[in-house]
Amino acid sequence: MANSLPSLHTCLSPALLNLYDVNHTTVVIIDVLRATSTIATALYNGAKCVIPVDSVAKCIELGKQIDSITAGERDGKIAEGLSYGNSPFEYPREFVGNKTLVLTTTNGTKLLHMALEKGAGQIVTGSFPNLSAVCDYLLGVKTPVILGCAAWKDRINLEDTLFAGAVISRVKQAFSINCDSSQMAETLYKDAGGDLYEFLKLKNASHYHRLTGFGLEKDIRYCLSADAANVLPFYENGKLVVHKG
Repeated sequence: MANSLPSLHTCLSPALLNLYDVNHTTVVIIDVLRATSTIATALYNGAKCVIPVDSVAKCIELGKQIDSITAGERDGKIAEGLSYGNSPFEYPREFVGNKTLVLTTTNGTKLLHMALEKGAGQIVTGSFPNLSAVCDYLLGVKTPVILGCAAWKDRINLEDTLFAGAVISRVKQAFSINCDSSQMAETLYKDAGGDLYEFLKLKNASHYHRLTGFGLEKDIRYCLSADAANVLPFYENGKLVVHKG
């Protein structure tokens, strides 16, 4: 009976995406600190859509063509030539409501474009602030799933792996999971216990360390908060929009 269930795999780094067949698959792009947390937050706060682009130049160019907020980061800081960065706190409802956000980030938007080029069936974005929305969607669509971790410049990171583990712990009964990286992710999530922030701190996680160095503890804590912006960003026609279900 288990064989009739759709498969679920976890890809721990963009560098490993070529090992997976993404056709007819729902790919969940995971960049917890901070791209996918910020995307969920902007849409939750009423943004019309988020256009993810893979270069700063493209972001600036698109900003000149359409009425939009152009934003992005490189190496954890606001990218040169852009006015806004990748912090969820930069996008409250009164600022982002009804606006288009054009966003480029070091890891997350890059992985999204890689999944597109490889012919992903559908693409959604996931983070702790929209954990329940992601899990509900995956349980509903009944397609094969790849949990795609954006990592950090292709190096596996703890926070994206933890999110994959959180998803797996909720949806595993509905999928056939013959995937060691999925087992590792779930084990890590269980090992972290209730306080993910303290876990990343205890492990001196690389991105935790990087963002803490920029004074961004508040961002980190928010990005690890379950369901703080519980909408599902769904990719269609070049934009991420709230999935209506």
